[in-house]
Amino acid sequence: MNLLKIKNLRIKIKNKIILDNINLKINKGEIHILKGNNGSGKSTIALTIAGNKKYNISKGKIIFNNINIKNLSIDERARIGIFIAFQENIEIPGLNTQYFLYKTFNYIRKYNNKKLLNIIEFKKILYKKIKKINFPKSLLKRSFNKGFSGGEKKKNEILQILLFKPKLIILDEIDSSLDKKTLKKTINIIKNLKNKKKSFIIITHNDNFIKNIKPNYIYLINKNKIKKL
Repeated sequence: MNLLKIKNLRIKIKNKIILDNINLKINKGEIHILKGNNGSGKSTIALTIAGNKKYNISKGKIIFNNINIKNLSIDERARIGIFIAFQENIEIPGLNTQYFLYKTFNYIRKYNNKKLLNIIEFKKILYKKIKKINFPKSLLKRSFNKGFSGGEKKKNEILQILLFKPKLIILDEIDSSLDKKTLKKTINIIKNLKNKKKSFIIITHNDNFIKNIKPNYIYLINKNKIKKL
């Protein structure tokens, strides 16, 4: 069964066509790799799926879990299970990291008609997750990504995946800035989630990372088109 189906998609910014006739099918438990030169449109696909309004869909459809998501907001797409880890991680001064994780965790649980957890119950889960990826507990008390190193920001993204359990996980160069130990753990996390029928779109230039991930499909984005390798 297709978790994500992109059909004859044309993406524009203002009146300029960025990508055209994009077709992609992703089943549950699959990993799909996007490769291509800088500016080829890899991140454009990711951000369009996530719902960034900068990218206009002038033709085609994006069907996620049998829902046409073309007119859904970023917020609505996140609620139904789409997660994106950005290449450039956003810093939000004044927003406590633990508070953000707790509120978002319960927000998703509420949407899925699950019991809301109090802060003590949530912390038990949170502390188990941060231990898995060596995420410093001290960062939870700081503003979201503010002053974090590149690797700490990537770990924050991985932590959110472990907590929020999305169905489709889009990773834009998640392998950058991570030390070897954390990268190895990240690869194992991805493989484990794949086995639990989570699906991935991963943007990367790292051939060694691709080899270790063992994706189902690899695509090249070039000249506004997508080609399976």
